[in-house]
Amino acid sequence: MKRLWTRLVVLVAMGFGLGLSPVASGTTGSLLGVLLAWAIAPLSWIGQTVAVVLMILAAIPVCHVAEREFGKKDDGRVVADEYVTFPLCLIGIPWMSQLWLLCAAFLVHRALDIWKPTPARQMQNIPGGVGIVLDDVVSSLYGLGVMHLLWWAAQRFGLA
Repeated sequence: MKRLWTRLVVLVAMGFGLGLSPVASGTTGSLLGVLLAWAIAPLSWIGQTVAVVLMILAAIPVCHVAEREFGKKDDGRVVADEYVTFPLCLIGIPWMSQLWLLCAAFLVHRALDIWKPTPARQMQNIPGGVGIVLDDVVSSLYGLGVMHLLWWAAQRFGLA
């Protein structure tokens, strides 16, 4: 029973197979985050925040188990950290009426996750699931700021 449970947890960590993509597994895995963003979009910004925090907290042990199973630090097959942090970039942004904002958030999220601005890069040194997820949380917080600036500018210049 324990082995079955571990396999299910690893499957969740791999984004139900998206993490097995031979190219850009993090980007492919982030696509699941679009569905999560869609699911929480109707909530208030407080509800969105609570949902994202709960998803992040759930991803930590999931990523930890997967890392232990794969025997490799932040294995590319593990994408739960990418997909649970993507909705963070959209908290408080009314993107459902402006779908270009969803596309922009996806690009911003991926760019910042790859770049890993300080202190995100340093967070990768934290062992286990915490390190796997925390660098993406920090990168996504930068993404949230970028998206709010973009939303503000779009309103200011009549693009939204």
